Amino acid sequence: MKLVRYGQSGTEKPGLIDGNGALRDLSGEVDDIAGDALSDAALDRLRALDPAKLPLVEGTPRLGPCVGRIGKFLCIGLNYSDHAAETGSPLPEHPILFLKANSAIVGPDDRVSLPRGSKRSDWEVELGVVIGKRAKYVSAQDALDHVAGYCIVNDVSERRFQGKLSGQWTKGKSCDTFGPTGPWLVTRDEIADPQALDMTLDLNGERMQTGNTATMVFSVAEIVAHLSGLMTLHPGDVISTGTPPGVGMGKKPDPIYLKPGDVMELWIDGLGRQRQEVVEDD
Repeated sequence: MKLVRYGQSGTEKPGLIDGNGALRDLSGEVDDIAGDALSDAALDRLRALDPAKLPLVEGTPRLGPCVGRIGKFLCIGLNYSDHAAETGSPLPEHPILFLKANSAIVGPDDRVSLPRGSKRSDWEVELGVVIGKRAKYVSAQDALDHVAGYCIVNDVSERRFQGKLSGQWTKGKSCDTFGPTGPWLVTRDEIADPQALDMTLDLNGERMQTGNTATMVFSVAEIVAHLSGLMTLHPGDVISTGTPPGVGMGKKPDPIYLKPGDVMELWIDGLGRQRQEVVEDD
């Protein structure tokens, strides 16, 4: 299934994309794509519905973040071997973890606002993993059973804030609008292998990032298992699993950073597309 949340920011309704690509309203079946609605049993109940009998949503409403009431937004750094190489960084021995503030989360096509003082804001197309079942001390073998599904995340990053403001990476990752998430949550039964997904990011129509989740240093299963040994993962937690090469800071001979008027377009095989226009913060 492809599950969505549509409508104005803060008042999104749950929906699904039917086999013809039409948006169907799920408000009569579930209050939100969040929490207990992400369990296997709840998803099975939605899967059993006949989409043709659900109300058709007319027009092209805004799509919000594909998961509501996100608990933790956990992010993994330097998790692609080819991205680590472009930054000149050694491969990590364990997953590098940082947090992205929930206030950064926006819809997949919402504008990205450059914060005051930003000179080095950058893009990162990433595979997002949405937890559907409580996970604590799970093994890598069982880890994917705790995943509700997958989505696209743009881990927008202000590199000066990230590396030069005497703090951890979270400073450069948590600015408002720096976490576009969606367009939809694709349930795990539709993704045969999360380690075989192509992904791209274009800036103003020019290809910047090309990658595949096969080059992850730590697989989705390994990441979920590792994090579950550090903290309990709850339904609705989102894990952004790292980015392939082609980020702006890695461009040679001169880095490229975002400016007002730029347009980012992201794609991951089977997970849809995002598009964001870059603007200056108010």
